[in-house]
Amino acid sequence: MFDLVVIGAGPGGYVAAIRAAQLGFKVACIEKEAALGGTCLRVGCIPSKALLQSSELYHQTKHGLSRHGIKVSGVELDLGSMMRRKDTVVKTLTKGIDGLFGKNKVERFLGVGSVVKPGLVRVVGETTQELECKNILIATGSVPTSFAGMQLDYNDVVTSTEALAFSQVPEHLIVIGAGVIGLELGSVWQRLGAKVSVVEFLDRILPGTDLEIAKMAQKVFDKQGIEFHLGQKVTSAVALAPGKCLLQTESGLQLEGDKILVSVGRRPYLDGLGLEEVGVKLDRGRVVVNAHFQTTVPGIYAIGDCIPGAMLAHKAEDEGMAVAEYLATGYGHVNYDAVPAIVYTHPEIASVGLSEEQVREQGIAYRKGSFPFMANGRARAQNETEGMVKILARQDNDRVLGVHILGPSAGDLIAECVVAMEFSATSEDIARVCHAHPTLSEVVKEAALAVDGRPIHI
Repeated sequence: MFDLVVIGAGPGGYVAAIRAAQLGFKVACIEKEAALGGTCLRVGCIPSKALLQSSELYHQTKHGLSRHGIKVSGVELDLGSMMRRKDTVVKTLTKGIDGLFGKNKVERFLGVGSVVKPGLVRVVGETTQELECKNILIATGSVPTSFAGMQLDYNDVVTSTEALAFSQVPEHLIVIGAGVIGLELGSVWQRLGAKVSVVEFLDRILPGTDLEIAKMAQKVFDKQGIEFHLGQKVTSAVALAPGKCLLQTESGLQLEGDKILVSVGRRPYLDGLGLEEVGVKLDRGRVVVNAHFQTTVPGIYAIGDCIPGAMLAHKAEDEGMAVAEYLATGYGHVNYDAVPAIVYTHPEIASVGLSEEQVREQGIAYRKGSFPFMANGRARAQNETEGMVKILARQDNDRVLGVHILGPSAGDLIAECVVAMEFSATSEDIARVCHAHPTLSEVVKEAALAVDGRPIHI
């Protein structure tokens, strides 16, 4: 008898399993893939970041070092080595989770899990087993989605999984969707030499991101050479022959390329789990849960991409921790107002809290402060001056409502702002904190000062 059986070993599932084991529970974790870590580690966050780092180094070496007085010649791309490095990073980290399971005495089952009834989970692998348990946690993540007209062949018309492992640089990569995945993978292949065209249904990039930041980011990507076709409804994306693809839109736009990446979103992966059969309620393809991640069936919980909210690995991790702690103590909490989101392009885009559009929609009286990286000494020294930090604060009590960053190391800089929001800080609190000089973090301080109209260095 297990105290907790977790179905899915992605960021939410494996973290929940480890935390529950730390709290003294007997835990099992079921994963259908041989490698642990889920989509994020195997074919998502980690391999994409490895390629983003490698491609940026290649691009800087070939095009950017001359600005620093460094002359380089004969730069060549060894794509095979780059891919092997990516695979090594992934393999090392997946093995690391195996080690953590062993250390924390989490029992791992290889196979497909499904819920037979509350308290009983079936595992179908080399053999079929049934695990009795007190609690079940659904953490099965998500998979790429598509729509009518997209004829995926997983070779020329592909998802993000295949776009992480091209054997050669496409001459022309057409990306459907100007969201996080499309822009990140588009950036990788553009840096490595591909022509990249991004086609988006909306009239803007990065839906959900603060609009001012998104517009500024698009200008940066335009300068980098990425081509955008906004406000276009794709009606067809097909491979006409090996290495020859055609995209057509409702307005008559036609693009030919050798690869098409379909990155129009993801859907929860709940196939074959048997949830509705045992009474678990779903709403628009996601599991309905309460504030403690309990489903409509006692003893069955769900987290991560399976439930409403942003599909973010770190959100799933925090939810996994919260479930384990709730089972142990009766309390588990995630502050969704302080969950950051990051786009790992160059420069990076990071945010936490409300966008300016959301603040206006909610009718909140606010003040805004922003500060450009071009006025920061460290950014100048690094020759990375694109972008800014933008802070939104309540007009009545100065409490920070949201922070949005486009610029170098934005994904790291946002952490200070997440902590500030977690502890209900004001913009004045951030402004009063001593920030080391010369650092990029001074842009955060200056943006906080700008909320009160008193930035120093501009």
